Amino acid sequence: MIVIKIGGSRGIRLDYICADIAAWTHAGKPIVVMHGTGKEADALGEKLGRPARHVTSPQGFTSRYTDRDTLEVFVMAACGKVNTFLVERLQKLGVNALGLSGIDGRLLEGTRKDAIRIVENGRQRILRDDYTGRVDKVNADLLRTLLERGYVPVIAPLAISDHGDAINIDGDRAAAMLAGALGAEQLIILTNVPGLLRNFPDESSLIAHIDKPRVEATLDFAEGRMKKKVLGASEALARGVRQVIFADGRVEQPIQRALQGHGTVIE
Repeated sequence: MIVIKIGGSRGIRLDYICADIAAWTHAGKPIVVMHGTGKEADALGEKLGRPARHVTSPQGFTSRYTDRDTLEVFVMAACGKVNTFLVERLQKLGVNALGLSGIDGRLLEGTRKDAIRIVENGRQRILRDDYTGRVDKVNADLLRTLLERGYVPVIAPLAISDHGDAINIDGDRAAAMLAGALGAEQLIILTNVPGLLRNFPDESSLIAHIDKPRVEATLDFAEGRMKKKVLGASEALARGVRQVIFADGRVEQPIQRALQGHGTVIE
């Protein structure tokens, strides 16, 4: 069992990734897929006159500020476009993919953060009316039922709160929760870089291996969105996932290459 997180940034080659998912599935091996939505949500927001607003926490983590209008745009992009067409690609390759979000069947449950603390112009402030959250619970039984019946779940990064609100979640950390709940051997996070870079964006500075106890120490030089990926890796390992791999989603056979040790292997 492996969980694949497909990044939502520019440069990711979905044709390569889907071909590799198909090869894995046709070999009879179970796989669960979670995808990001970043670039598509940003593009749709611009078209609709609702541009994305990205904010930074006091700890240095970057996220999308999601009021109700922004949530509507995010849902349209995540479920209406990215998820549907990713399922379409896989179906064309003979994979019986089934698209859903974390809202469906209460697949992913979390607590809504209706207010968040950010740093802006060097000062801390509070933003309210936010529809983001962190996954606390996974409906693993639902996923196991789908897997047993031959489906490949393809999951959009949304969850449902304990009060029934749809919330935007971080896909990397949600994938970590999925991998832990399913007892996955590996979590592979596909990005638009070769892995974790010591000196971003210098791709020759790839860190090939990180020992489990030293994962969080790498937060000091992880840049931008990679900080959340490192945090997700730490959380996956803490939940019993044997190995997390940050791998290049721009190359052919990215999953196979990751399992052969290409990228940043954390264990």
